[in-house]
Amino acid sequence: MKLTCTQEKFKKAISNSERVVSKQNTLPILNNILFETEGGGLKISATNLEIGISNQIGAKIEKEGKITIPAKLISNFINNLPSGENIQIELDGQSLKIKSGPSKAIIKGLLADEFPLLPKKSSEYILTLSSVKLKSIITKVISCVAFNETRQELTGINLIFKEKEIYFASTDSFRLVENKLLLEEKNIKPGYEDFIAKKDSIIIPANTFAELARIVNGEIEEEINIAIEDGQIFFEIDGVHMVSRLINGKYPEYKHIMPKDFQTRIVGDKSNIQGAVKMASVFSKTKNSEIVFKIDSETNKFFIEARSVECGENSTELIVDIVGPSQEIVFNAKYLLDGINIINTNKIAILMNNASSPVAIKEVDEKTGEVLEEYVYIVMPIKG
Repeated sequence: MKLTCTQEKFKKAISNSERVVSKQNTLPILNNILFETEGGGLKISATNLEIGISNQIGAKIEKEGKITIPAKLISNFINNLPSGENIQIELDGQSLKIKSGPSKAIIKGLLADEFPLLPKKSSEYILTLSSVKLKSIITKVISCVAFNETRQELTGINLIFKEKEIYFASTDSFRLVENKLLLEEKNIKPGYEDFIAKKDSIIIPANTFAELARIVNGEIEEEINIAIEDGQIFFEIDGVHMVSRLINGKYPEYKHIMPKDFQTRIVGDKSNIQGAVKMASVFSKTKNSEIVFKIDSETNKFFIEARSVECGENSTELIVDIVGPSQEIVFNAKYLLDGINIINTNKIAILMNNASSPVAIKEVDEKTGEVLEEYVYIVMPIKG
């Protein structure tokens, strides 16, 4: 193998691949990245047997070949190179010679024949989604994923496919987030309707979405092509291919715990409510980090309070719009903050029924003042 490529593309491909490299030492080959010439370019791949990523970059190929190189070593070398120079690569036995400007290295590798083959899709893509929209949704829903692997299905994100929309949901049993993505004609490919007729729900590991979000540039609009088959999901974006296993199991039926109507609604400035909750949490030293919402609809006053024997007490009065009866509800400060933090609008709506039923946090359209329905964060109050 002998080739030349740009440092920028090479560095990005290494970065994409290095993050999914296995941290286990039982299979040393999984600590490596695979380099191989393919289709007139350079293909850089990595896998941990759960997720696989391959990056196709343009290169001037002088000689074909393939080798695997330790991911951490090549990543550290590339990240410390002075920018601007091309990368020259040459395979010498089981070592890779790399040169860029005044810097060069010889890195010992392992034979590529031992590297696991990444699964390849056998069907066509059924969806094409906006990278900006999908990254925004991932950022929101990943916050509620559970880390307790005794219920493996809760360590993933549930996708429910409908004819005109997809619901993304996650829960750790204490709070729940759901984000609806409306589908346009350009998003749906032939085969989508046949797929959802057979299977309308899948569970994607949270780690898979986390890696996808890192690969995607949230400011540049790109297309993400998606195919689903045989317990696996395939993504393709700008020359990067990603494959992941799906989680087996049935996701909890969460729709029934989401109230359809609410008695009380407050709408206020996100940063003010966020700051008041943070301040109250400093004074809450209880096991559940308890803070209290006090809503007096008659005087149109809203307080966020906390008290503890060790610290004392705190109360903040906020100016909000109140609709509905008075409420006094106790929350876990962290769970409440997690829902507020991922709101993208300057105003938020908090909707309640009573001190023991689920509370919803939603975004508010800044121009019309309308409460938006695409995203909802559900948090359970602390009873008693």
